[in-house]
Amino acid sequence: MFVRVINPNATSLAENVTCRAQASAPSHPDWYYWWSWGEKMHTAEDPAGAATKVARVLAAVGE
Repeated sequence: MFVRVINPNATSLAENVTCRAQASAPSHPDWYYWWSWGEKMHTAEDPAGAATKVARVLAAVGE
């Protein structure tokens, strides 16, 4: 499951973000937001911080 985030001012700027546990720690999982290419983005305990990162990546030049 993922959330598709789209910049409404530049719809070609979009990203699919997932939230899941880190696979390497199954006994005590830490949850993270992940970029669509599989890179860990931000801890799930701070959704506002994750949203800031996504907004920065999807910002159109000059915004």
